[in-house]
Amino acid sequence: MVRIIYRRCFSISKESLRINEEIHIREVRVTSAEGEQLGIMLTRDALHMAEEQHLDLVEVAPKAKPPVCRIMDFGKYRYEQQKRDKEAKKKQKVVMIKEVKLRPNIEQHDFEVKLKNALRFVEEGNKVKVTIMFRGREMSHQDLGRDVLNRVAAEMKDLVSIERDAKLEGKNMIMILAPKAQTTKGGK
Repeated sequence: MVRIIYRRCFSISKESLRINEEIHIREVRVTSAEGEQLGIMLTRDALHMAEEQHLDLVEVAPKAKPPVCRIMDFGKYRYEQQKRDKEAKKKQKVVMIKEVKLRPNIEQHDFEVKLKNALRFVEEGNKVKVTIMFRGREMSHQDLGRDVLNRVAAEMKDLVSIERDAKLEGKNMIMILAPKAQTTKGGK
């Protein structure tokens, strides 16, 4: 009678866990599927023990001396891990950065329209990137652009905090504002 044994030998790229024949260390510390310590043993004996239980030998702590391996159902473990990752992704809130572009010599009404848009973005829970665009000789009057950015920050001071102060990047001066409830960094 010929007995054919199939073993799963695949690894997860995210965690790069080695299982079954991928484990090339001579001795390993083994824990059971329930979590109890089985002691240090040869890898081939641990593989044989896992095979008898129709489970996999998974290296969970490769940097330990000796490496720690657990006897478990690897397919079930991977499925549960994917489920946990999916749940974590659902609970994660995606914060968008919306941009409002202004000019250093903007008129009052245009300023109010742009400010109203920025306020709407903040109320939706998004960060706002306020950009002052300089053209030609306007570059020599950067103080006008900084004044406009300070006006925006002053008008919205109750709802936002400055996540990144006004900084010149090429021909644009940029300031990032974040809703107050969400701010973690402070003023840089």
